[in-house]
This record gives sequence, C-alpha cells and structure tokens, in this order.
Amino acid sequence: MLDLPPRISDSLLMLLHAQRVLAHLVIDDAQNLVQAGGHLEHYGLDGLQSGGPASDQIPFLEGLLPLVETPFLIRSMEMPSGRVADIHFFADDGTVWVLLLDVTAEYEEARLVQQKAYDMTLLSQREARLIAQLESANQELTRAHGELAASRETLQLTHDRLQQELRDAERYVRAMLPAPVSEPLAVDWRFVPSTELGGDSFGYHWIDDEHFALYLIDVCGHGVGSALLSVAVADTLRSEALARTDFRNPAEVLAALNLAYQMESHGELFCTVWYGVYHRATGRLRYASAGHPPAILVSGPCDAIGDGRPLPASGPCVGISPAARYQDEQCVLPSPARLFVFSDGAYEITRPDGSMLDYAAFAEMLTRPVREGQSELDGLLDCARDVHGPGALEDDFTIIRMAL
Repeated sequence: MLDLPPRISDSLLMLLHAQRVLAHLVIDDAQNLVQAGGHLEHYGLDGLQSGGPASDQIPFLEGLLPLVETPFLIRSMEMPSGRVADIHFFADDGTVWVLLLDVTAEYEEARLVQQKAYDMTLLSQREARLIAQLESANQELTRAHGELAASRETLQLTHDRLQQELRDAERYVRAMLPAPVSEPLAVDWRFVPSTELGGDSFGYHWIDDEHFALYLIDVCGHGVGSALLSVAVADTLRSEALARTDFRNPAEVLAALNLAYQMESHGELFCTVWYGVYHRATGRLRYASAGHPPAILVSGPCDAIGDGRPLPASGPCVGISPAARYQDEQCVLPSPARLFVFSDGAYEITRPDGSMLDYAAFAEMLTRPVREGQSELDGLLDCARDVHGPGALEDDFTIIRMAL
C-alpha cells in the first residue's frame, strides 16, 4: 500500500470515483446481495433489491461465486447499459465486494485501433492485387516488400533496380510518341508527366491521303499501370486495330474502343479519349469525346489576338459501361487557325494559395498573340509552371497543337 496521508488518499479516491464512475455490490457467503451503491444506473443496474440471490439480478455473476481466488479481475465486460467496465472482486470478512470501474473510453479506443489495423490489412491486400497486374519489375518489387523485415538492404537494391527499369520504361513510352510534323499540317506537342510514368498518351497519323486522325488519351491515375494502358490504347488507334471499324468515323471508333477496353478487364482503369479526323479537301473536322475536355479552336494569325472557341462534345469515359454511345460533332477549320487538344492536367493547376486555374482562363491564354521566334507550346508550359509555383505538377501536362 502507498503510505499516503488521509487527505491525499481521499483525493485519489474521489478522483477515481469521478473518472471511473464507481459502483459497488456486496455479496454474503450465501451469495445473496446485501448492499449496492455508487453509480449503478450508469451500468444499467439501478433497481437492485437486497436480500435475494445476487446472480438472479446480476447475470454476469453466474458461476463466478464463490471466489476461487481474491482479488480477481474481469476486464472489459459490457454492461446492460452498453457501458464497458472492469469488474474487481475482493473478499472481505465473509463478504465479497464487487467494484465496477468504467473503461468504455479505453475499450472504444482499443476497438478503433483494431478496426484501423483491419482496414490497413484490407488496403494492403487490394494494393497487392493491383501491383500483381504490373509488369515483371513491379512483381519483383512486391516480392521484395515481403522480404523487408528480413533484409532492408535487399529491398533497397530491388528498389534501385526498379527505378532504373521505370526510367527505361519512360524512355520506351516517349519513343512511342509521334514526332512533330510540318507538312502539309503543322502538328507539335508538349508532354510532361507528373511522375516517371504518366497516364496520358496521344498520336496522329494519316488514315488515307485525305483524312488525318488526331487523338489524346488520359487514363485515370499515374504510374506503370496507367502508362501501359494509355500506350496500349494509343497503339490500337495508331495501328487501326479495331475490327469492322471505320477510323474516319470518330463516334464509331470510340464505341469500338470502349468495348475493347472495359475496366474490369484492365485493372479497374478507365480513360477519357478525344478523337478527331480532319478532311484536307474540305477543311472539315469530325470529332467525338469520351469524357474528355473540349478541344479549343483559335482562329486568326498567331501574332494577333485570336478568336478562341471550345468544340463541345459529350460521351462517357471509355471502359465504364459496354452500353455507352458516342456522337460525332463537326466544324470547318478556317485558315489560319490552331486546334488545341489537351488533357485536364494542362489547365487544372493548383496555385500556391490553393486556388485552381480553370478551363476559361486556360482558353484565354490560348488566344494570346505569339511573338515571332517564340514557341507557343513552351510558353504555355512556362505559364503552367508559373501558376503552380515550385515543385512538380500534380497531373500530366499534355497538349497537341495542329496549325493550318
């Protein structure tokens, strides 16, 4: 026992009584309840009657009396009121004192910790399933994670090797992008992924002597999985590898692409796509969108303020529903004019103060005059970085410019 002055002992007892909501029961040798007091109503035990068998009124005492050992403790028992209490048993001169101390807060905290651990376990399992869909380099990293506890050095070596493979993959992705062209159309682009591998890809090519296809794909997320899917979709369009599809018909192309890349078969990933076809003889552009930001047409010479207008088109993202339908839109491209096709990462840029550049402000930037000798696309990229401030952009910056 602590050798404390009575005043201090009394203060500690009052503190215990207030914080733990103390209640007590006294039971005689015949296992009859002879006394009850304290905050019994807190535990749902108000209305107890002295004199009768204790276990008839207090079910949790069944089988515990007479005591085999004393003192005795039952931890974290749920009471009739829903509160949780530690139950202490003490033998004292032919009677048993039963003290109830509220531990609901500790019990709930422990339960929340257990739930958090369970949630973390579920998250780890889902992460493992996603990683399993990546290329062999990611599979090797997954195995290395399993060996982390045994060998931190081995994990670091594996991580370094993976980073090298990711850099190799980035070079491969960039090698798949088309080169700028100058005749008979001038097409250029800028692509700055937010990580080593982004979810954007794009392409353009002549379908025949008169029809020029231009397309941009933005897969949800970033990293290897998104990059692989975006490259696969772009390659499908570039190689025109959709059976029984007229690649001069944008709506038909998006419908066939949607059936080929349903998300349940591609790692739960979906994508937005803008696909347009320019007819050289008439100057007409046919286009369709699968959840993609509207392209912007800027009419007029580059060295003057242009007349910019969005080219609206609607349609669901590729991969979400096999029943999705798409619709062609069309317009005539006057000369001189520039057509800009871009991903949302080109304009959804967060400023240091937390505000965001929006589509309208970005569209206004595209109409500004470009001085001779300047690169319009480099200027747009510089503006994006100035808006964002220090650090890497949160999303892939991808924009294509076709000039007539």
